[in-house]
Amino acid sequence: MRVLVTGHLGYIGVVLAPLLQKAGHDVVGLDINLYRGCDFGPAAPTVPTIIGDVRDVTADQLEGFDAIIHLAALSNDPLGDIDPDLTEDINFRATVRLAEAAKAAGVERFVFSSSCSNYGASKGGWLDEMSPLNPVTPYAVSKMRSEEALDKLADDTFCPIYLRSGTAYGLSSRLRFDLVVNNLTAWAIATGQVRLKSDGRAWRPLVHAQDMAAAFELMLTTDRSLVHRQPFNVGRNEDCMQVRDIANIVAEEVPSAAVTFAEGHSADQRTYQVDCSKIGLIGFRPKWDVRRGVIELRDAFQTYGAAVSEFEGTKYQRVARVSHLMASGEVDGKLRRLKEWAA
Repeated sequence: MRVLVTGHLGYIGVVLAPLLQKAGHDVVGLDINLYRGCDFGPAAPTVPTIIGDVRDVTADQLEGFDAIIHLAALSNDPLGDIDPDLTEDINFRATVRLAEAAKAAGVERFVFSSSCSNYGASKGGWLDEMSPLNPVTPYAVSKMRSEEALDKLADDTFCPIYLRSGTAYGLSSRLRFDLVVNNLTAWAIATGQVRLKSDGRAWRPLVHAQDMAAAFELMLTTDRSLVHRQPFNVGRNEDCMQVRDIANIVAEEVPSAAVTFAEGHSADQRTYQVDCSKIGLIGFRPKWDVRRGVIELRDAFQTYGAAVSEFEGTKYQRVARVSHLMASGEVDGKLRRLKEWAA
């Protein structure tokens, strides 16, 4: 299958694209490459790459592709909060335009990277794909609206699928430290503190980057009748846990570290327990759990280093990186490139 992966140079993309190649797919990536030079550890294998903005893709560029996996987006709540209209433009309007172009070009399957953030602030209890959505951030609203718009494009020739992934964690050559498991483990190694920035009571569904990538690959090969117009929560029910429980696991696997709370910590309104049973019915079998992921990260940080100045700086924090690119004149306020760069 010939597959276009948008956002293939991001945290999940550099894990996904090689996995698709290994599975025998013909993979092409499209990415603006905002995070070039932000590599951690060994570089990811290369794939044929189009350096471009997902907002500018046309139907003629998509001819000959069998499927699109659409990852490209402003990728978390804090980044989405910088400019809600920009978030809507990149995450929602560009998604709809891309899907319309894909349909016009004869692309049969469109796998959309949605989010468990769609469930927003829950009052308790487990949420499945039929539960009401209650997004509380511009990022989550953009994902929900994209699902709704993609669903209207669905027909006998165009199959949209919505993967509502949990909070990602785990090693990647485009590592992010603004993700809770990654961040807590980095603080433990660098400072001897498992530093919580909230009261730790919020619930989070969690999924390893490799398992998330495997879920996307599964959507390419599963019978159309089982996935057409379907949302799937992606993660392990056993790894839906409170943030303070993540912190305790980190402290157990980094014995020199102790759990601490940042000054002025408060409750996080984003809290949701998500049931990921449905995707298991079509063969998804996650291989990672949070403890194993913490051990993986701990060992990598001990090998390659984890300094606070780096993991809280412009290299591995998405908000800091984007703010730096704007301030340095490499992109404008709408994240349009002002300078050319390569992959």
